[in-house]
Amino acid sequence: MAFARQTDVDAVASQSEVKRLLDLDTTPWYKRPNLRMLYLTLIPAALGCEMTSGYDGSILNGLQAVGPWLTYFNNPTGAILGAMNAAFAEPEPFFGSQATPCTHLIHRPRASLASFVLIRDVEQSIGAVLALPIVPYVNDRVGRKHSITIGSAIIVVGVILQTASQNFAMFFVARIILGIGIPFCIGGASQLIAELTFPRHSAVLNGLFNESWYAGAIIAAGVTLGTFSRPDDWSWRIPSLLQMLPSLLQLTFIWSVPESPRWLVSRDRSDEAFDILVKYHAEGDRNSELVRAEFAEIQHTVRAEMLSSKRRWVELLQTPGNRKRTFIAACVGLFSQWSGNGLVSYYLAKVLSTVGIKDKRVQQELNLALTCWNLITGVSGAFLTKVFRRRTQYLIAFIGMTIIFACWTGASADYANTKNKDAGAAVVAMIFVYYWAYTLMHPLTYIYITEVFPFVIRAKGVGVTQTFTRAASAFNIFVNPIGLDGIGWKYYIVYVVWLAIESLIIYFVYPETKGPSLEELSQLFEDENPLSKGRLDLERQGSGEEKPVTTLEEVTKA
Repeated sequence: MAFARQTDVDAVASQSEVKRLLDLDTTPWYKRPNLRMLYLTLIPAALGCEMTSGYDGSILNGLQAVGPWLTYFNNPTGAILGAMNAAFAEPEPFFGSQATPCTHLIHRPRASLASFVLIRDVEQSIGAVLALPIVPYVNDRVGRKHSITIGSAIIVVGVILQTASQNFAMFFVARIILGIGIPFCIGGASQLIAELTFPRHSAVLNGLFNESWYAGAIIAAGVTLGTFSRPDDWSWRIPSLLQMLPSLLQLTFIWSVPESPRWLVSRDRSDEAFDILVKYHAEGDRNSELVRAEFAEIQHTVRAEMLSSKRRWVELLQTPGNRKRTFIAACVGLFSQWSGNGLVSYYLAKVLSTVGIKDKRVQQELNLALTCWNLITGVSGAFLTKVFRRRTQYLIAFIGMTIIFACWTGASADYANTKNKDAGAAVVAMIFVYYWAYTLMHPLTYIYITEVFPFVIRAKGVGVTQTFTRAASAFNIFVNPIGLDGIGWKYYIVYVVWLAIESLIIYFVYPETKGPSLEELSQLFEDENPLSKGRLDLERQGSGEEKPVTTLEEVTKA
C-alpha cells in the first residue's frame, strides 16, 4: 500500500509540466526583487500568526510567579475551578513551555496546577470550539488574507479586555475571545502561504510558520521576566498588553500581501490571479511558461472543484478519498499532541521529579533551554523538508520518538529502582533528544494538510486538524497527571506502545505528497466522483505538442 502511493506520486511528478519548468528555474528567491519583498512582508503578516499563539500559550506560565497577578486574582470563582480541579489530588506547581515556579500557590489545595492549566488551555479550547465550525466558511468566503485580518482584530479585542481585567470573570472571557481569534489567523495564514508562495518554497515557509510558535514562547518568557520585579499591577498588565504587538503587525502588513491566486480564481477573479502569479512567480514576465502552466492548471482544477462541490462539511465523508483525507487530518492533529510531548509541555516538573530533579530553579532553566532547543531544531526540521520526502521525514521522526521514548522509560525505571544519578541525567538527555525527533515532524503539520486536501475543502481539512489538536491537548491536561500520579514512570510505557501504533498508521495510511503541485496531488486519492472527473489531466495526449499559450485570454481557454 505504502509503496503503491510512492509510485503514484512519482508518476504524477514525472508527467508534471509545472515541475519540469520549476526544475529549469534555478534563480534563488533573494535574487528576485518581487518575491523577496513578498516574503519579507509575509513574515509579520502571516508567519507571525503562530508566534502570537506561542506567546499566548506561554504568557500565563510566566505570570504564575508574578506576585501582583496572583494577589489580584486571589479569588478566581472557586466553584468553577473546584469542579475542574477535582481530578488532581496533589498541589503541584505548573510548568509549561516557558514555566516559572508557582511557589505562591503551593499551599493552596488543588488550586495551583489545574487552576492555571484551566486558565491557559480550557478557555482557549472553549474559544476554539466556538470558532472552528465557522472558520472554514470565513476562509472560503472572505479569503485567506482577510481571515488573518479578522482573527487579528479579534485577538486585539481580547488582549485589551485581558489587560484591563478587573476580576477573574473578565480575564476568563478575554481568554475565550483570544481562543476564538487564533484559529482564524492560523487557518488563513497556513493556506495563504501554501497557495501564494513560489511552489519550491511553500513547504519550508509553512514549516517555519509552525515553528515560530517557539519564538513567541521565548519572547513571552523574556517579557514576564523583565517585568517580574515590578510591585504593581503593571507587572502583569504589561506582558498582557504586549501580546497584541504581533496582531498589530499583522493588521499593518496584511494589506501589502496579495490574496491567494487560487481563492481569486474560485471567486471568478482570474485576471487578478494571473497578475499576482506574473508579478511574484515570474518577476513581471507575462510570457513565462511556468506561470502559464501554473495558471492553466489552477484554473481548470479549481473551477472543476467549485462546480462539483456545495462546500458542506458532509463532503468530507462522502467519498472514499475524502474519508481518507479526513482520517489523515484527524491523525495529524492527534499525533501532534499524543506523542509523549504532552508530558513535557504540560508536566515537566512531574517528569523531572520522578528522576530526583526537584529544585525549582533547575527545572525553570531546563524549561527555557528546552524551548530554545525546540526553536533551533524546529527551524532545522522546516529546512529538511527540502531534503526528505514527507513520508520519510514523518517515519524517521516517529520511529525515532518510539525508540527514544523506550530508552527514556528504561532510564526512568533504572532511577526508580536504584536512584542512580546517571540514570536521572540520562532521562534529561533523552528529553532533549526526543524533542529533536518531535521537531523533525512538527513543521510538517500544515505542509502536509494543505497538500493532502484539494482547494475546495482545504479550509475544512485545516479545521479538522485544529479541532483534533485541541481535543488531544484537553486529553493531555486531564489524563496525563492522573497516569503520572498513579503509576509514575510506568505510564511512559503507554506512550511507547502508542508511538509504535502511530508509526504503523503513518506507514500504511499516509501517502507521499512531495513533488507534484497542489492541483496535481488530488490524483493520489482517485475518487470516483465529479470532482475527480473534472480535474485537470496533465498528461499530454498523443505525440503532438500542445500549442503554447501566450496571452491571458488563451490561458483562460486552455
